[in-house]
Amino acid sequence: MGLMNVLLIVALVVGLIAIVRYLLVKKKRFTESMERSFPETWRSFLLDHVAFYEQLGPKDRLVFEHRVQLFLAEKRVEGIDTDIDDTVRLMVASSAIIPVFAFPGYTYPHVHEVLIYPNSFDSSFQTQRYDGHREYISGMVGNRFMNGTVALSKADLVRDFDGTPHRTNVGVHEFVHLLDKEDGAVDGIPEMLMKHAYVGPWLHEIKEEVARIERGKSDINPYSLKSNAEFLAVVSEYFFEDPEKMRKKHPELYAQLSEIFNTAKTPSSPSRT
Repeated sequence: MGLMNVLLIVALVVGLIAIVRYLLVKKKRFTESMERSFPETWRSFLLDHVAFYEQLGPKDRLVFEHRVQLFLAEKRVEGIDTDIDDTVRLMVASSAIIPVFAFPGYTYPHVHEVLIYPNSFDSSFQTQRYDGHREYISGMVGNRFMNGTVALSKADLVRDFDGTPHRTNVGVHEFVHLLDKEDGAVDGIPEMLMKHAYVGPWLHEIKEEVARIERGKSDINPYSLKSNAEFLAVVSEYFFEDPEKMRKKHPELYAQLSEIFNTAKTPSSPSRT
């Protein structure tokens, strides 16, 4: 056997050992994380800042807490040029869990990490607003070399989890994009969540609401006009952040979203009737 072949075998063995050790360490951390009791400070934060959690019944709150732990044990949440603490991690995990709370088996299998930037950023992830011609955004779902990554603005995330009802939540917005992406197309039709029979009525509702927004007869963020995908993400923010207001002002849209996210069939989910 030649020297090059020996070196190649050694390199493969070393690499395999490194992968096994990494997986064992990851499993150990996951086990330790899931065996820890849910901190009371975390529970207090959720009660004060996450309206969706606060409106759940006692049993569903425990489910929500378990899924927070599961998400944080599986996904890496890292600050980029900014410090993050447990409260920011709780905001990220809550953003992910809220849209899929009625789907307990779903854990965002394609998401590996969430990167937290100090403020909104451009497509090159520059956060300094030195160029008035650049478009700055609050969140992004990665693709290509960043596939499996979600990027969020800390300033916007903290603002959206201030504990008061409003129509925006950048975290929910981006995780809904991920749900939309599950079928391979980010097109505003989350086939993972929707029965085929609902696709036609949903597209009709988008068309009707878009016409109202264009006429200035709707309080839905005009950013939703960019595409059907943005429409879904924008109205989902509204639906989860201020459901009672949406139910009163947009009953048909509210009913469609209730079907998509299965909230009407969740026994002790937030009251929306």
